[in-house]
Amino acid sequence: MTYIPFSIYGADRPARWLITCDHASNFVPEDIAGGDLGLPTEDMQRHIAYDVGALGTSLRLGELLDAPVICANWSRLCIDPNRGLDDPTLVMRLYDGTIIPANRYVDEIEIQRRVETHYQPYHDALERLAAARKDVVVIAMHSFSPKLKGRAPRPWEIGVLHAPSGDRFGRALIAQLEQEPDLTVGDNEPYNGELHGDSIDQHALRPGRLNALIELRHDEIDTPQSQMAWAGRLAPILEKTLAESGL
Repeated sequence: MTYIPFSIYGADRPARWLITCDHASNFVPEDIAGGDLGLPTEDMQRHIAYDVGALGTSLRLGELLDAPVICANWSRLCIDPNRGLDDPTLVMRLYDGTIIPANRYVDEIEIQRRVETHYQPYHDALERLAAARKDVVVIAMHSFSPKLKGRAPRPWEIGVLHAPSGDRFGRALIAQLEQEPDLTVGDNEPYNGELHGDSIDQHALRPGRLNALIELRHDEIDTPQSQMAWAGRLAPILEKTLAESGL
């Protein structure tokens, strides 16, 4: 099968929603270090390589919301689609205590080549999808690890990231999630939602589109059944948030 840097599911679905999954895959394309970053298989199965469970959850959420889903088809360790081009972590040399051998001596020429062949085609496709929808609401789906090396366990099952320049929908979504008695909801946890140049910044904040970045703790979505369950739980909450907020 010929590799392409992104996949789109349900491009013609009519809803306002657009679901994105930047870190859907742990695949290393052949043109990057011969398809091998020098890490053992167990490391490529870890969160450092991709967002565990995010793809299955995104695909089901798109079906339930009747919305298109776009996914990047390479590992974030190759080049991170959720970073700005001037971000020093665009190509990671060290992640959560693990050295990435194929990136250790990567130069600017190789980084630019990865931008042109992987990063930019994905972002161009994402922008075309967003621009084709009236009053689009961008929902970026991610997952986070229960615990980083040397850090305390993370208590949130779900977090919503938002930035002050466009947090209307994100804050409304947090308010809805906090009505769920069994959830510990992170407000800009486990990360801050304002990251210059990231996907939400490029495709939602700068153009003034409604948005939220949803982070699910990946032990909550590490099976097909749990991914289906979380998508089924999120879809009506998202719809209710949009309806009741009047946005």
